[in-house]
Formats: sequence, structure tokens, C-alpha cells
Amino acid sequence: MSRKLTKEIKIGNAVIGNNNPILIQSMTNFPTENIEANVAQILALEKAGCEIIRLTVPTSQAAKAFGEIKKRVHIPCVADIHFDYKMAIEAIENGADKIRINPGNIGGKEKLSEVVKAAKERNIPIRVGVNSGSLEKELVARYKGVTAKGLVESALDKVRMIEDENYDNIVISIKSSNVPMCVEAYELVSEASDYPLHVGITEAGTIYNGNIKSAVGLGILLHEGIGDTIRVSLTGDPLEEIKSAKTILRSLGLRKAGIEVISCPTCGRTKINLIELANQVEDMVKDYPLDIKVAVMGCVVNGPGEAKEADIGIAGGINEGLLIKKGEVVKKLPQDELLGALKAELDNWN
Repeated sequence: MSRKLTKEIKIGNAVIGNNNPILIQSMTNFPTENIEANVAQILALEKAGCEIIRLTVPTSQAAKAFGEIKKRVHIPCVADIHFDYKMAIEAIENGADKIRINPGNIGGKEKLSEVVKAAKERNIPIRVGVNSGSLEKELVARYKGVTAKGLVESALDKVRMIEDENYDNIVISIKSSNVPMCVEAYELVSEASDYPLHVGITEAGTIYNGNIKSAVGLGILLHEGIGDTIRVSLTGDPLEEIKSAKTILRSLGLRKAGIEVISCPTCGRTKINLIELANQVEDMVKDYPLDIKVAVMGCVVNGPGEAKEADIGIAGGINEGLLIKKGEVVKKLPQDELLGALKAELDNWN
């Protein structure tokens, strides 16, 4: 698939847009004032593969804490601002690598001008964030409800407000929990603008439902070449967002992120606890720095053939199992030795 080439934007030590990799984002869920909790969470997210992190900055105390947190982590830190332009300026002064604002509710043209001036002095990007829950009443009336066209008009209007301040270090995001509307909005804004796009399905829901909605929406957009940085928004541990984002990108061939585990659905031929085994394999392989595919199959009859796409795999039968490479059986062994045999192979992989 081909990606739309957008304007290249630097966010701290990261770069998005143009032909740069699609970067994974998340957001902390502790009050920003709690420095220790945020640092610990961000370090864990970094280890999991998070590449940009966002923190809310609602108070001066939070802005100061933001600065302390930034000193102790290694990925770019984005300040999320709602309504108060002073917090945007304080976050910038405390080292924000990017700020996220809605220029329409920051307090008017003069206050927006002050925010843009502060960002311009440090050459940090401004993410223009618009979502379906805050679409202006006049646009809702004009389009007879919340629509993709209304969201895009709102976003581009906010972009022009910043451009009028002679600044174009901009990232755009248009969020909705309605998947078709969100997809259409991003398609429209991608046609109308060359700024990099932060894509995601907002308020997607719990880990189960949110993953499905995010995979559908982000999958469509990314396959169309739209998106420069992504966040999978889930009601749950932010670590789950990173795992999901990596899987979505890897599924589309946009990211190589360690071992990919494939496993067959269970059926009446399954003679092993395949669900438990597949989960054990997923957990075991997560820290291997290998770009390979591992298969976990529940049948020694069809397993080898179905695992031909995998570099290595295991298949379970009645009291026995198979070790498979590229669809060929290389070893037959007791069922309870499958996991250990697979680990031994991975430990010596080259």
C-alpha cells in the first residue's frame, strides 16, 4: 500500500509525516501532579513500544510536574490542554514537545496568539484536536447534525486560525466514536490538507469492544495510506493500547514489532488445550527481538500444512506434538515438551 506524503513534523526526538514510520501514542491515566506514578507508567509504556506520550495539564502544579516527568523519561511528552491558554503556555515553558489544543475554545484570538507565539519561540508543534462531542452548534445546525463534513470544516477553520499567526508546525486530529463518520472525516481532511494526521477512534470503549472498533477504523485508514501517528483509545490499562496499536500496524505490514504468533481456531479435532498453549506462547515470545512468525496449531494432521506461512511452529496431538519449520515436521515429541522445545529453538534462532 502507498502512504500519503504529509508535511514532516518534529516532536522532541521523534519525527512524523512524510515517509517516517507511523508512531504509536498513548496517554497516562494518573493525575499529572503525581510525578512518581506517571514516570513509572511512562517507563513501562516505553518498554512496551510507546513512542509518544500525552499528559493532561489542567493546573499550574500539573505544568510544573510535567516538566519534572519529562526529565525522567525518554520519549516525547505532549501536553493536553483544555480551555485555559495559560496552561498551554506554562506547559510549553516546562518543556512540552507538543501541545494539543482546540483553538476555538482556548479563549479568543488574542489568547491563541500568545499560545502560538510561545510555541513558535521553541518551534514545537501544535496538534489541532477536534472531536464530535464538541462540534460547534452552528456547524451542527448547518449540517443537520454531527457529520464528517462538519468535523472537517471545524478542524480546517482551527488550522487557519494558527496559520493566520504565521505558524504551520501543525498536526491535525479529528476524533469520533462513530467509526464510519471518523473514517470519512479523516478521508476528507487528508484530501484537503498536507498536515500530518493523528488518527484514532475516540471513546472506543472497553478493551474488547474498543479493540474491535479501533482495528476496523484504523485498519481502513491505514490501508488507504492515511495516518502518521496513532492512538488506540481503550478504557483500560494504557499498556493494552500499545499492544493493540503494534498488532494493527504489524497486521498491515506497516511495522515489524517482534514475533507474530498465529494460531488456529479450536475445533473437534483439537487434542490439546490450544487456548492455554497459544496464550503461553504469546507471553513467552514477547521479549524476543526476532522478526519471525510462530504458529501454534491444535491438530497434527492439518497443523503442518496450515502453518506453512510460519517460520516455526508447534502442533498438538494425542499425548504427542510436532515441531514444525516452514510447514515441515522436524521433530516429534511428547505433548508436555512442546513449549520447552519451541523456546529452545527461539533461544538459538539466527
